Amino acid sequence: MIQESFAAGNSPIHRLNPTLRVVAAAAYSFIVALAHGLPTLLTSLAISIILLFFARLNLKKVFQRFTVVLGFLLLIWVILPWTYKGEIWFHLGPLAITRPGVLLCLEISLKSIAILLAMITLVSTMTTARMGHTLNRLHLPDKLVYLILITYRYIFVIEQEYQRLMRAARIRNFRPGSNLHTYRTYAYLLGMLFVRSAERAKRVHLAMVCRGFSGKFYSLQENTRGYQNWVFALLMSLSLLGLAILEISTPAILI
Repeated sequence: MIQESFAAGNSPIHRLNPTLRVVAAAAYSFIVALAHGLPTLLTSLAISIILLFFARLNLKKVFQRFTVVLGFLLLIWVILPWTYKGEIWFHLGPLAITRPGVLLCLEISLKSIAILLAMITLVSTMTTARMGHTLNRLHLPDKLVYLILITYRYIFVIEQEYQRLMRAARIRNFRPGSNLHTYRTYAYLLGMLFVRSAERAKRVHLAMVCRGFSGKFYSLQENTRGYQNWVFALLMSLSLLGLAILEISTPAILI
Protein backbone atom coordinates (compact mmCIF):
# COMPACT_ATOMS: atom_id res chain seq x y z
CA MET A 1 0.00 0.00 0.00
CA ILE A 2 1.15 3.54 -0.75
CA GLN A 3 1.60 5.35 2.56
CA GLU A 4 0.12 8.84 2.93
CA SER A 5 1.21 9.41 6.51
CA PHE A 6 2.20 13.03 5.83
CA ALA A 7 -1.27 13.85 4.48
CA ALA A 8 -2.87 13.35 7.89
CA GLY A 9 -2.31 16.52 9.85
CA ASN A 10 -3.71 19.87 10.88
CA SER A 11 -0.66 22.11 10.56
CA PRO A 12 -0.67 25.55 8.90
CA ILE A 13 0.74 23.89 5.76
CA HIS A 14 -2.02 21.26 5.67
CA ARG A 15 -4.68 23.98 5.85
CA LEU A 16 -3.35 25.86 2.82
CA ASN A 17 -4.98 25.73 -0.59
CA PRO A 18 -3.60 22.64 -2.42
CA THR A 19 -3.39 24.49 -5.74
CA LEU A 20 -1.32 27.21 -4.11
CA ARG A 21 0.98 24.62 -2.58
CA VAL A 22 1.62 22.85 -5.89
CA VAL A 23 2.33 26.12 -7.71
CA ALA A 24 4.64 27.29 -4.91
CA ALA A 25 6.52 23.97 -4.87
CA ALA A 26 7.00 24.04 -8.66
CA ALA A 27 8.20 27.66 -8.72
CA TYR A 28 10.49 27.15 -5.73
CA SER A 29 12.03 23.99 -7.21
CA PHE A 30 12.60 25.78 -10.52
CA ILE A 31 14.45 28.66 -8.85
CA VAL A 32 16.57 26.39 -6.65
CA ALA A 33 17.45 24.06 -9.54
CA LEU A 34 18.82 26.99 -11.55
CA ALA A 35 20.76 28.50 -8.64
CA HIS A 36 24.55 28.19 -8.44
CA GLY A 37 25.57 30.63 -5.69
CA LEU A 38 26.40 29.26 -2.25
CA PRO A 39 24.45 32.00 -0.37
CA THR A 40 21.40 31.27 -2.55
CA LEU A 41 21.56 27.53 -1.92
CA LEU A 42 22.06 27.94 1.83
CA THR A 43 19.14 30.37 1.98
CA SER A 44 16.93 27.97 0.04
CA LEU A 45 17.85 25.17 2.44
CA ALA A 46 16.89 27.43 5.36
CA ILE A 47 13.54 28.20 3.71
CA SER A 48 12.87 24.47 3.23
CA ILE A 49 13.65 23.78 6.88
CA ILE A 50 11.28 26.57 7.96
CA LEU A 51 8.52 25.07 5.79
CA LEU A 52 9.19 21.66 7.34
CA PHE A 53 8.90 23.21 10.81
CA PHE A 54 5.47 24.68 10.02
CA ALA A 55 4.27 21.37 8.53
CA ARG A 56 4.91 19.61 11.87
CA LEU A 57 5.91 16.33 10.22
CA ASN A 58 7.46 13.34 11.93
CA LEU A 59 11.19 13.88 11.46
CA LYS A 60 11.93 10.16 11.60
CA LYS A 61 9.59 9.49 8.67
CA VAL A 62 11.02 12.46 6.80
CA PHE A 63 14.50 11.00 7.20
CA GLN A 64 13.23 7.65 5.90
CA ARG A 65 12.09 9.41 2.73
CA PHE A 66 15.63 10.75 2.38
CA THR A 67 17.38 7.38 2.44
CA VAL A 68 17.36 6.85 -1.35
CA VAL A 69 18.48 10.42 -2.06
CA LEU A 70 21.18 10.26 0.61
CA GLY A 71 22.50 7.06 -0.94
CA PHE A 72 22.69 8.79 -4.32
CA LEU A 73 24.45 11.80 -2.79
CA LEU A 74 26.90 9.55 -0.98
CA LEU A 75 27.78 7.92 -4.29
CA ILE A 76 28.41 11.36 -5.80
CA TRP A 77 30.68 12.35 -2.90
CA VAL A 78 32.64 9.12 -3.33
CA ILE A 79 33.17 9.49 -7.10
CA LEU A 80 33.15 13.15 -8.16
CA PRO A 81 35.84 14.75 -5.93
CA TRP A 82 38.66 12.71 -7.46
CA THR A 83 37.29 12.25 -11.01
CA TYR A 84 36.26 15.86 -11.73
CA LYS A 85 39.08 17.77 -13.41
CA GLY A 86 40.35 21.00 -11.90
CA GLU A 87 42.59 22.49 -9.25
CA ILE A 88 43.86 19.87 -6.82
CA TRP A 89 42.76 20.78 -3.29
CA PHE A 90 44.46 18.01 -1.29
CA HIS A 91 45.49 14.37 -1.53
CA LEU A 92 43.65 11.53 0.17
CA GLY A 93 46.16 8.73 -0.06
CA PRO A 94 46.75 8.05 -3.77
CA LEU A 95 43.66 10.08 -4.77
CA ALA A 96 43.90 13.74 -5.75
CA ILE A 97 40.79 15.56 -4.50
CA THR A 98 39.93 18.54 -6.72
CA ARG A 99 38.36 21.73 -5.46
CA PRO A 100 35.77 21.96 -8.30
CA GLY A 101 34.74 18.35 -7.65
CA VAL A 102 34.06 19.00 -3.96
CA LEU A 103 32.19 22.23 -4.70
CA LEU A 104 30.08 20.51 -7.35
CA CYS A 105 29.15 17.79 -4.84
CA LEU A 106 28.21 20.50 -2.33
CA GLU A 107 26.04 22.27 -4.90
CA ILE A 108 24.22 19.08 -5.92
CA SER A 109 23.67 18.09 -2.27
CA LEU A 110 22.24 21.46 -1.21
CA LYS A 111 19.92 21.59 -4.23
CA SER A 112 18.68 18.04 -3.76
CA ILE A 113 17.99 18.39 -0.04
CA ALA A 114 16.30 21.80 -0.38
CA ILE A 115 14.02 20.69 -3.23
CA LEU A 116 13.13 17.35 -1.64
CA LEU A 117 12.30 19.00 1.70
CA ALA A 118 10.03 21.50 -0.07
CA MET A 119 8.29 18.74 -2.04
CA ILE A 120 7.73 16.64 1.07
CA THR A 121 6.37 19.65 2.95
CA LEU A 122 4.13 21.14 0.27
CA VAL A 123 3.12 18.19 -1.92
CA SER A 124 3.35 15.05 0.24
CA THR A 125 1.05 16.66 2.80
CA MET A 126 -1.93 16.09 0.49
CA THR A 127 -3.50 12.79 -0.55
CA THR A 128 -2.94 11.41 -4.04
CA ALA A 129 -6.62 11.93 -4.84
CA ARG A 130 -6.40 15.56 -3.73
CA MET A 131 -3.25 15.93 -5.79
CA GLY A 132 -5.04 14.64 -8.88
CA HIS A 133 -7.92 17.08 -8.48
CA THR A 134 -5.43 19.89 -7.91
CA LEU A 135 -3.64 19.08 -11.16
CA ASN A 136 -7.02 19.12 -12.88
CA ARG A 137 -7.72 22.60 -11.51
CA LEU A 138 -4.36 23.67 -12.93
CA HIS A 139 -5.72 22.62 -16.35
CA LEU A 140 -3.45 19.66 -16.87
CA PRO A 141 -4.83 17.16 -19.42
CA ASP A 142 -7.85 15.24 -18.13
CA LYS A 143 -6.35 11.96 -19.35
CA LEU A 144 -3.21 12.52 -17.29
CA VAL A 145 -5.23 13.21 -14.14
CA TYR A 146 -7.47 10.24 -14.90
CA LEU A 147 -4.39 8.01 -15.30
CA ILE A 148 -2.89 9.19 -11.98
CA LEU A 149 -6.07 8.62 -9.98
CA ILE A 150 -6.94 5.25 -11.53
CA THR A 151 -3.35 4.00 -11.20
CA TYR A 152 -3.30 5.02 -7.54
CA ARG A 153 -6.63 3.33 -6.87
CA TYR A 154 -6.00 0.02 -8.64
CA ILE A 155 -2.30 -0.54 -8.03
CA PHE A 156 -3.39 -1.94 -4.65
CA VAL A 157 -5.77 -4.35 -6.39
CA ILE A 158 -3.00 -5.54 -8.72
CA GLU A 159 -0.70 -6.04 -5.73
CA GLN A 160 -3.37 -8.16 -4.02
CA GLU A 161 -3.80 -10.19 -7.21
CA TYR A 162 -0.04 -10.80 -7.34
CA GLN A 163 -0.02 -11.97 -3.71
CA ARG A 164 -2.91 -14.33 -4.49
CA LEU A 165 -0.99 -15.87 -7.40
CA MET A 166 2.15 -16.22 -5.26
CA ARG A 167 0.19 -17.98 -2.50
CA ALA A 168 -1.26 -20.39 -5.07
CA ALA A 169 2.26 -21.15 -6.32
CA ARG A 170 3.58 -21.75 -2.79
CA ILE A 171 0.67 -24.09 -2.02
CA ARG A 172 1.83 -26.11 -5.03
CA ASN A 173 5.27 -26.36 -3.35
CA PHE A 174 6.96 -23.69 -5.48
CA ARG A 175 10.35 -22.75 -4.04
CA PRO A 176 12.21 -20.01 -5.95
CA GLY A 177 15.81 -20.64 -6.91
CA SER A 178 18.36 -19.97 -9.65
CA ASN A 179 17.04 -22.46 -12.18
CA LEU A 180 14.97 -22.62 -15.36
CA HIS A 181 11.84 -23.78 -13.50
CA THR A 182 11.87 -20.65 -11.31
CA TYR A 183 12.31 -18.32 -14.27
CA ARG A 184 9.51 -20.06 -16.16
CA THR A 185 7.20 -19.88 -13.14
CA TYR A 186 7.81 -16.16 -12.64
CA ALA A 187 7.19 -15.58 -16.36
CA TYR A 188 3.86 -17.41 -16.07
CA LEU A 189 2.97 -15.38 -12.97
CA LEU A 190 3.71 -12.06 -14.69
CA GLY A 191 1.81 -13.12 -17.80
CA MET A 192 -1.22 -14.15 -15.75
CA LEU A 193 -1.01 -10.91 -13.79
CA PHE A 194 -1.11 -8.87 -17.01
CA VAL A 195 -4.05 -10.91 -18.32
CA ARG A 196 -6.07 -10.53 -15.14
CA SER A 197 -5.21 -6.82 -14.90
CA ALA A 198 -6.43 -6.24 -18.46
CA GLU A 199 -9.66 -8.14 -17.78
CA ARG A 200 -10.28 -6.20 -14.57
CA ALA A 201 -9.55 -2.90 -16.33
CA LYS A 202 -12.21 -3.68 -18.95
CA ARG A 203 -14.78 -4.56 -16.28
CA VAL A 204 -14.00 -1.43 -14.26
CA HIS A 205 -14.22 0.80 -17.33
CA LEU A 206 -17.57 -0.67 -18.38
CA ALA A 207 -18.90 -0.28 -14.83
CA MET A 208 -17.81 3.36 -14.76
CA VAL A 209 -19.36 4.07 -18.17
CA CYS A 210 -22.64 2.53 -16.96
CA ARG A 211 -22.56 5.03 -14.08
CA GLY A 212 -22.13 8.00 -16.40
CA PHE A 213 -18.35 8.39 -16.36
CA SER A 214 -17.23 10.75 -19.13
CA GLY A 215 -13.46 10.74 -18.61
CA LYS A 216 -13.25 13.35 -15.86
CA PHE A 217 -13.34 13.19 -12.07
CA TYR A 218 -15.05 15.85 -10.00
CA SER A 219 -13.90 16.73 -6.52
CA LEU A 220 -16.42 17.15 -3.72
CA GLN A 221 -13.89 19.10 -1.64
CA GLU A 222 -13.75 22.85 -1.90
CA ASN A 223 -10.39 24.58 -1.84
CA THR A 224 -9.81 26.53 1.33
CA ARG A 225 -9.94 30.29 1.10
CA GLY A 226 -8.69 32.67 3.72
CA TYR A 227 -6.10 35.16 4.77
CA GLN A 228 -3.52 32.41 5.45
CA ASN A 229 -3.38 31.63 1.73
CA TRP A 230 -2.69 35.27 0.89
CA VAL A 231 -0.02 35.46 3.60
CA PHE A 232 1.66 32.30 2.33
CA ALA A 233 1.51 33.48 -1.29
CA LEU A 234 3.05 36.83 -0.32
CA LEU A 235 5.82 35.25 1.76
CA MET A 236 6.69 32.70 -0.93
CA SER A 237 6.70 35.39 -3.62
CA LEU A 238 9.06 37.52 -1.54
CA SER A 239 11.24 34.48 -0.84
CA LEU A 240 11.49 33.58 -4.53
CA LEU A 241 12.23 37.19 -5.44
CA GLY A 242 14.89 37.32 -2.73
CA LEU A 243 16.49 34.10 -3.98
CA ALA A 244 16.54 35.44 -7.54
CA ILE A 245 18.16 38.73 -6.45
CA LEU A 246 20.66 36.87 -4.26
CA GLU A 247 21.56 34.57 -7.15
CA ILE A 248 22.16 37.48 -9.52
CA SER A 249 24.28 39.41 -7.02
CA THR A 250 26.54 36.56 -5.85
CA PRO A 251 29.08 34.49 -7.81
CA ALA A 252 28.54 30.83 -8.56
CA ILE A 253 30.17 28.12 -6.46
CA LEU A 254 32.13 26.91 -9.47
CA ILE A 255 34.06 29.76 -11.08
